[in-house]
Amino acid sequence: MATTRLDYVAPWWTYWLHNFPHFDFLFQSVDGTFRPEESSYQQSLLCLACVGAIGLGLSLLVLVAYLLCLCCCCCKDIDEDTKRPETCCVTWVAVITGLLMCSAVGVGFYGNSETNDGVYQLTYSLYSANHTLDGISNQVAGSMGNVETGLKQHLERLDEIFATRPDYLQTLHFTQLMVNNVIRELTALPDVTKANVDLAAIADQTAFVEYYRWLTYLLLLILDLVICLAMCLGMAKQPRWLLITPFGSACLLDYSALPFSLQGTSDFCVSPDKYIVNQTKDFLSADVAHYYLFCSPGLPNPFQQSLTICQRSLTTMQIQIQGLLQLSVPFFPSAERDLLGIQRLLNSTEFSVHQLTALLDCRGLHKDYLDALMGVCYDGVEGLLYLSLFSLLAACALSVMLCVILRLWKLIGSRDREYDDIDEEDPFNPQGRRISFNSRRSNIHSFCSYTSSLGSQANLHPPPQSASNVIAPPEYMNQSMLFGGSPRYENVPLIGRGSPPPSYSPSMRTTYLSMTDAQIRHFGTDFQVQPATC
Repeated sequence: MATTRLDYVAPWWTYWLHNFPHFDFLFQSVDGTFRPEESSYQQSLLCLACVGAIGLGLSLLVLVAYLLCLCCCCCKDIDEDTKRPETCCVTWVAVITGLLMCSAVGVGFYGNSETNDGVYQLTYSLYSANHTLDGISNQVAGSMGNVETGLKQHLERLDEIFATRPDYLQTLHFTQLMVNNVIRELTALPDVTKANVDLAAIADQTAFVEYYRWLTYLLLLILDLVICLAMCLGMAKQPRWLLITPFGSACLLDYSALPFSLQGTSDFCVSPDKYIVNQTKDFLSADVAHYYLFCSPGLPNPFQQSLTICQRSLTTMQIQIQGLLQLSVPFFPSAERDLLGIQRLLNSTEFSVHQLTALLDCRGLHKDYLDALMGVCYDGVEGLLYLSLFSLLAACALSVMLCVILRLWKLIGSRDREYDDIDEEDPFNPQGRRISFNSRRSNIHSFCSYTSSLGSQANLHPPPQSASNVIAPPEYMNQSMLFGGSPRYENVPLIGRGSPPPSYSPSMRTTYLSMTDAQIRHFGTDFQVQPATC
């Protein structure tokens, strides 16, 4: 059954990032080939990180300068006509900025998850490849142990038993030649022990770093979300409290590390085969590396000849030992134990060689290699791009939000200063009227007392009082007294206060005056001595 071979194609965003200019500290152009061991390439990545850090520092410097200018300059008076539009503009900017920051946090969560998925796929592929290489090492070591120790011991004892039979000794010598062939071919296989150790170490270190990176970004995103919520609530309640939120700009510090990671990973993803061949040339030949990296049907298996020789040698030894069992056991019964032991070792070695053939096939390791590349270059780089977008959006949102908060604080401070200029004795000031009414509330009936007496209005007989000790309250005061003395329940127009509104018609004036006179006649003196009934 034919299988479709998977090919790796680098995504377009890795080519775009790879084509970004590389410069060292002397601003000289550097080749973008992934060479982390060379100092020039390291300088190009560090230079890019420094550019990000410089951009971050300049943005923070501009923000601090703006805040200082806003705080230190004299606050200009705001006209009544321009106060409302400016406050509305500030409010809309704050709302849009809050939505932008929430969107940035959402993008950050998605990018953090994508990066974690990519790194997890990388570590899983590394562990899978490590398991395959470990199986190859175990099978080679087991086969070598069976051939070198077990078979040689049995053959030495059979030499002593068949000392009188030259034909049997010749068969044993031929079997010894086959054993030597198997040992030679197994020894010729590449030593994958070093690759096994390197993959395990890389996987462990990558998983360790990724766990703390994912946790750090998760806490940072939660912090940004809390800051955004605190800004929205604080802006609604008390804007001055929001001056403690500039520490949220600390999330910008990760921006300088992202270009470094993005650039290096993209350079690797554009041509990963070349880098891996250079890294494995000390213990793997070029044909073996290309066999596993490309796994093309046109590429010959570099292990096929050695594995074929091993299988043929083992089959030949099986035939020779089977012939000795049939011919020599009737004459040499003591040789049966060693011959059966050789037969068991040959069966075990042949099974190990079949498993070794399956493990050395390129399809398993090539699939792990492709999965690792897909995890790093697709999910990993894409997640880093989203995290970079999150950093930029959060930087802009936090900066604008901080400026809006201080601007709103300035507007509210100016409004408070204008309110402080209001005269508290002004009868049209609700606060002043509330203070003046509190002094008279001890002699005023409650609303419950008034309502309870409505049912017996016909039986009310106010006691006579002299005009010398009772001063009739104003007309509008009677109405406020009827409702507990609270000005908010006042339903009588500004008649009798010396400043009636010009919009009232004569009929309305007559009606209100008549209502006021009637109330004075029936209830004008009823609120001085009667206690509350509810």
